[in-house]
Amino acid sequence: MKTKHYNICIIGSGAGASPVAYQLSKNGFNVIVLEKGPWFKTGDFSKDEIVSTRREVYTPRLQDEQHVIETKNNDGKWEAKSTYSTGISYWNGNMVGGSTNLMSGYFHRMKPKDFKLLTNYGPIEGANIVDWPIDYDHLEPYYTKVEKAVGVSGRTVDHSTLEPRSNSSFPYPPLVENHISGWIDKSANELGYTAVPVPRAILSLPEGTRNSCYYSNYCGSYGCSSDAKGSARVALLDKAIKTGNCTIFANSKVFKLETNGSGKITKAWYYDEDNKKLNIRAEIFVVACQAVETSRLLLMSKNTEFPDGLANNSGMVGKNLIFSAGGVGSGVFRFDSLQKEVAEKLKTPGLFVNRAIQHWYEIDDEEISGKKVKGGTVDFLFEHANGISKMIRNKKNSNGELIYGSSLKSKMRDIFLNQKKLNFEVFADWLPTDNCFVSLDENIKDKWGDPVAKIRIGSHPHDIIVGSYLAKKAEKLLENMGATQIRSSISGAPPANLMAGGCRFGNDPDKTVLNSNCKAHEVENLYITDGSFMPTGGSVTYTWTIYANAFRVADIILNRLNRKIK
Repeated sequence: MKTKHYNICIIGSGAGASPVAYQLSKNGFNVIVLEKGPWFKTGDFSKDEIVSTRREVYTPRLQDEQHVIETKNNDGKWEAKSTYSTGISYWNGNMVGGSTNLMSGYFHRMKPKDFKLLTNYGPIEGANIVDWPIDYDHLEPYYTKVEKAVGVSGRTVDHSTLEPRSNSSFPYPPLVENHISGWIDKSANELGYTAVPVPRAILSLPEGTRNSCYYSNYCGSYGCSSDAKGSARVALLDKAIKTGNCTIFANSKVFKLETNGSGKITKAWYYDEDNKKLNIRAEIFVVACQAVETSRLLLMSKNTEFPDGLANNSGMVGKNLIFSAGGVGSGVFRFDSLQKEVAEKLKTPGLFVNRAIQHWYEIDDEEISGKKVKGGTVDFLFEHANGISKMIRNKKNSNGELIYGSSLKSKMRDIFLNQKKLNFEVFADWLPTDNCFVSLDENIKDKWGDPVAKIRIGSHPHDIIVGSYLAKKAEKLLENMGATQIRSSISGAPPANLMAGGCRFGNDPDKTVLNSNCKAHEVENLYITDGSFMPTGGSVTYTWTIYANAFRVADIILNRLNRKIK
């Protein structure tokens, strides 16, 4: 049988992969997407509380595919534990469309200062801070493109750290908000700063075959059953398939990229659903497996040309892994302390809070330093409605003892019926260091017999300082609103769903893996378009930036192929 010719082979199918598949197939090029996970369709997603909290449905079973996590123990020594032994998974949404199927869709742009962290704020001892090789102006038109292509709802308000925008409004109006949003606005104004509406990658109005949000009360961590959420699958891949130029192979785990001895990939080897080893040939290969797995794939693709892993003669693959620094906090509003009509409005299920404060995106305060330092974002949201998660979090008393019987029933009745918890999430820069990186574990293999990724997780103490500062500000706002039981937790433990770095881009091939176009310095036809390219992450969630950069790289590849045709 004659092998089909593909212009582009894309490994992964999430935010970093889908813009490339969409743009290239729309322009007549043949695209093949290899996705390790299954292909769930809209009808497969429900609001099943058990599936989303107690079952490995959207991520691999840990006994089949695990990671090894290295952290410092109480003695200050590095200690490695597998995620199978701890039960703490580092997988995110293994399926067509990746974790974008499950995201909450909080979309903040990075700001101009984020692209020049070293220039603007100077070095920090022990941190590998560098400037990006591109600036905000390079990505701005692509941020705008994502708003329309993926579907972003929101409104802009003027505030002290608002980034430049080429359009004054979003393509879709803001989602319906709970009464508490205005309450946050009022309290912030009283304290002298502005709470801003949060753009969401969720449709407030129907678009084409996609329905608008129906406010199910179960959004984050759940697949969208109305297609309102701007997942890579619905917003881009479905449209790519309709061109007739895009093919998706689900349940296809790529384990090696083969080169021809002269710096060019010729084949992507993968296991199919029946565990057969097959390969795909293409002109250009795009890797977008999410940061850890992208580094792992390159490290596994060793040969005589690249003895330490593909594109890794610099030794930089897997290095400078970053997450999102910060933490969480909350406050409780008891209904019996509120006017009845106010309490009833707070009880309305499904409506969004959609408020953030970026007043401290840059901090000039003697409490931290004698100079300006990079700050961050505080996002406000209600406690997730999933009843199982709520019960698990509240199964112990104030002494840490497990409660049961009538005591448990009484506590659950109070939590579910008599109060509303407002959470906040702090996002700050996770400073890249020598002690946060990906390597291959020497002992543990996955179900195919390949080495699993070992992730060393070392955070910089500066991250805790900034995160704690932001948490105190958020606590003060909750106090001003009248909340009780106010608390926060800032630590060096990373959120596994917010990872980037490992294949940072830059102009020096001895210190970076990719050039400014996200093409590997050492490999003629390899591009990396997930968050791996990011040398620093800004103080926002990464998805919008990953989408935007992938559209930018898609145009670069498109221009390259068009020139070749001409």
